[in-house]
Amino acid sequence: MSTRFSFSIHATDGKARTGLIRMQRGDIRTPAFMPVGTAATVKAMKPESVRAAGADIILGNTYHLMLRPGAERVARLGGLHKFMNWDRPILTDSGGYQVMSLSDLRKLSEQGVEFRSHIDGSKHMLTPERSMEIQRLLGSDIVMAFDECPRADQPRDMIARSMELSMRWARRSRDGFDAGKEHAERAALFGIQQGALDEGLRRESAQKLTEIGFDGYAIGGLAVGEGQEAMFATLDFAPGQLPDDRPRYLMGVGKPDDLVGAVERGVDMFDCVLPSRSGRNGQAFTWNGPLNLRNARFAEDQEPLDSRCQCPTCSTYSRAYLHHLVKSQEILGAMLMTDHNIGFYQQLMQAMRDAISDARFGAFAAQFRQEYLNRED
Repeated sequence: MSTRFSFSIHATDGKARTGLIRMQRGDIRTPAFMPVGTAATVKAMKPESVRAAGADIILGNTYHLMLRPGAERVARLGGLHKFMNWDRPILTDSGGYQVMSLSDLRKLSEQGVEFRSHIDGSKHMLTPERSMEIQRLLGSDIVMAFDECPRADQPRDMIARSMELSMRWARRSRDGFDAGKEHAERAALFGIQQGALDEGLRRESAQKLTEIGFDGYAIGGLAVGEGQEAMFATLDFAPGQLPDDRPRYLMGVGKPDDLVGAVERGVDMFDCVLPSRSGRNGQAFTWNGPLNLRNARFAEDQEPLDSRCQCPTCSTYSRAYLHHLVKSQEILGAMLMTDHNIGFYQQLMQAMRDAISDARFGAFAAQFRQEYLNRED
């Protein structure tokens, strides 16, 4: 396939849309959920299991990979796809959020962010140009512009200054991405809208990004502690400020009911560590809400995690056995629970794609919320 990047919308139902992203390494069905492979692995899963679960694309983390094993090393070993045995698209984030959230010692300037590694304390400088270089060395298919993600509870003038800085960095990211001509000929670049919960700042951000021009647009600065109600209130206007003919990616989201509500508001792409992290900690997501497998009431429960789920865990193992594995802290427990959660998220995305195509998304969302929020525990 010679297609660098294209996005087509196949059906809409209200604001919800379903479509297809086409890239050289494969198609991505939207709405899409990207499992997070922070350090070149979706924790507790083999790449072939992630694909079998239904994932078309995964996310890699620029900050973590630049520190360990190092982007130059990954490049010498043939790139991230070969390194981790994943032959389909990979989206890499820019590293900006992790610098802000994980590094206690950091210095922000117009140039970029100077910080010390949370691993060994070594000093590094991350700029828009360096972020583009790292993502190019990794061989990313979808590259994210470098940005700053401020807390939503900061004063408006601080959020405005941060957004304006991110827009200047977006311009430099565009230039840095384009400078890597060979990579730019097969990869895509997404800009990131900022502005916290403020409609006016988000509109200004969207306008500046559109003037620069990107293959897709992310909605950043949400799912950082503001709560679902405030997030949905922002999503009532933020997606519509972005170009209709490009993918809209909500970064770092979220719980299953977050995904349904965001698709309802026009979002096309998601990523989140929640399904894998929750699986490792004994929580399973089901069509009837989350289950805590540490709970003693599952000790002799011979039912599957979810009778409607088609994943290997649900077709093979009982809640009682999974309860035993989780309580015993067996590695297999983390593997099976993560496999289920990643599979459930992909089945949820497929169900939403089908509902949009059939013009019944409103009814689907209402039924989902009724069943999911009626939790067993």
